[in-house]
Amino acid sequence: MTFINNGSTPSELIPLIATLPALGGLDPAVLESLAQGAQQRQHRDGETLFCEGDTATHWLLIESGCVEVVRFGHEGQELVFHCFQAGHSVAEAAMFMAHGRYPMTARTQGTTVVWRLSREAMHQACERHPALALRLLQDFSKRLYRYINEMQWLTTSSAPERLAAYLLRLPRTPQGEITLPLSQRQLAANLGIRAETLSRLLADWQTQSWLCGQRRSWTLLNASPLRDLAFGSARPF
Repeated sequence: MTFINNGSTPSELIPLIATLPALGGLDPAVLESLAQGAQQRQHRDGETLFCEGDTATHWLLIESGCVEVVRFGHEGQELVFHCFQAGHSVAEAAMFMAHGRYPMTARTQGTTVVWRLSREAMHQACERHPALALRLLQDFSKRLYRYINEMQWLTTSSAPERLAAYLLRLPRTPQGEITLPLSQRQLAANLGIRAETLSRLLADWQTQSWLCGQRRSWTLLNASPLRDLAFGSARPF
């Protein structure tokens, strides 16, 4: 880990905070209060940023690279819940949890630069600026609604339906190229299916010319059958 900034509030951080969907359009003074005492740090691949159960003292804003959040089962099995890319925030909801601890472990994928923003600054900013607190509450409610829908989808859908919906949610180029943020084994665990089942589905879909690729790099050749499979994963509101 390398310290890039020692806790001052450089001018480049405020525009970065303003790119967060939940905070865009707020008065710059509000964003400056959020950024008080922020620290910029560069991490190597695979470094742990915080562990499940640690005291939640700060949240993260990713300037470059990727941060994955994971949990470990009783037998040590690993489940990757999400991979956050540049421009995303991590663990801001943990700043308001009554137990004051992180619910997951966060670690880097590749060289990553993050800003550490403090819990104390977040609380003080919300107390001074009700508009900020309302924005965060709306954002947390939106996420909760999405997670409820995803849970229902996971419990009622088949393996092909889940995989198709997941692939269609990934960002893709005009040529249909997508990159899996997880290994295939991690993705299978995330979708609640066997790794062998996921591998078989990808092979079958390649045979049918729906997609092509290997490992984490794929190209969607015919998204229409995938959309048919994923029908029902999206909610009307």
